[in-house]
Amino acid sequence: GPRVRFGPSPTGFLHLGGLRTALYNYIFAKKYQGTFILRVEDTDQNRVVPGAAEGIEAMLDWAGIPPDESPGRGGPAGPYVQSLRLELYRRASAALLDSGAAYRCFCTPQRLELLRREALRSQQTPRYDNRCRHLTPTEVAQKLSQGLDCVIRFRLEKGVEPFRDLVYGWNKHEVAEVEGDPVILKGDGFPTYHLANVVDDHYMGITHVLRGTEWLASTSKHLLLYKAFGWEPPQFGHLPLLLNKDGGKLSKRQGDILLEHFARDGFLPEALLDIVTNCGSGFTEKQMGRTLEELISQFEVGRITTHSALLDLEALPEFNRIHLTRHIENQGLRQRLVRELQGLVELIYGDQQVDPDVLENEYVERVLLLRKGHISLLKNLVSSDYSYLWVRPSVSRQQLQTISAEVDEIGKLVLGLMTRQTAALTVEELNKDLRSLQKQTRETKYSSMMQLLRLVLSGRQHGPSVAEMMVTLGAEEVCGRIHRALSS
Repeated sequence: GPRVRFGPSPTGFLHLGGLRTALYNYIFAKKYQGTFILRVEDTDQNRVVPGAAEGIEAMLDWAGIPPDESPGRGGPAGPYVQSLRLELYRRASAALLDSGAAYRCFCTPQRLELLRREALRSQQTPRYDNRCRHLTPTEVAQKLSQGLDCVIRFRLEKGVEPFRDLVYGWNKHEVAEVEGDPVILKGDGFPTYHLANVVDDHYMGITHVLRGTEWLASTSKHLLLYKAFGWEPPQFGHLPLLLNKDGGKLSKRQGDILLEHFARDGFLPEALLDIVTNCGSGFTEKQMGRTLEELISQFEVGRITTHSALLDLEALPEFNRIHLTRHIENQGLRQRLVRELQGLVELIYGDQQVDPDVLENEYVERVLLLRKGHISLLKNLVSSDYSYLWVRPSVSRQQLQTISAEVDEIGKLVLGLMTRQTAALTVEELNKDLRSLQKQTRETKYSSMMQLLRLVLSGRQHGPSVAEMMVTLGAEEVCGRIHRALSS
């Protein structure tokens, strides 16, 4: 099967753009019984953030798209971290020096900076002028014996072959016309991206490279490197950019596209996978609520279009509502939600004397089943509107009598109603029943009766409708709260 890779640089957290690239690679591998590899591209050592590589792998696991081979899991083509493969790049560069496809460059940073300034002054794109390309072997040996610093550059030849991109079709970029010979090995022995990705893709047996469209223009350069090594290149497919819905770039600075941020806010990974593929392309269907299995079965690389994918994050709660509903309906997943919700209740209401029976599995599970479809995040159920579910109010009889003198009568009427209710409670039915109960009181207005019941059930003046509270609490809990208020 195919071998594909996701190669993030460990400079920070995984964000939605990276998740989408990883996801397309994962789906491609699973669709064709292949292997998905995580490779950490840390050759720019100045920018490496400690712990970022582990964080990225942990987030792929969280998202449900774990790599088959990775720094954490190991595998037959390791090490999977570029800074541990320096010897390989050194040997590869030496081979290119021997064949004349690469050369040593002794230009100082000062000289390169002057070239750059000069180009900008005359409104040109800065490029290296290939000066050291023309040094003779004697000159090179002489400079080396003087101990001068050098880098290794790759000789860009004119006349690149067109290649067929899986997404963009036939393509070629005459790189030698527009840029100078690129550095492939820096003075510190670290490779640049161009060398490292070619060498690693070759030795790791990568068959298909699915990466962001920002690399499309470099692909001709990479193909020249494959040719210089005499290696068979993989197939390339470039994924269109993921943009804000107004067409701007997703900003990594607003932490709001970081996966950690969504995980912490309680979004389900499935909702994220669904939304980043929904705004893109490559799938037969566009409906919301697709699972990873459905994404894999619907995927066709030929369906990926070249226009940018516009991400509408305002739709994420709706995506999450659909996936949360699916989780609540599935018995195994529901048990996990029950435990998670119990944890949230203890976290938010722990200091407010939560009754142990309010945290019993059956009660919590009932709440989930009743509110499914009404909530977009599990944590909505611990918002203040729902505090009545978790904290039993302590309301005194005096308080209630200030609202209506007929506290006992109203209490008995509602208790009677609750014991008669054999079928499942519904908000519509209850509203009718409460209207007719009010007609049996002597002088209490409907609004006062509702105010009284809301206080008995939640201890609060505002919140959801009384009928909704009664349905969600259930007959037994409603009766318990009324009894307790009447006997206080």
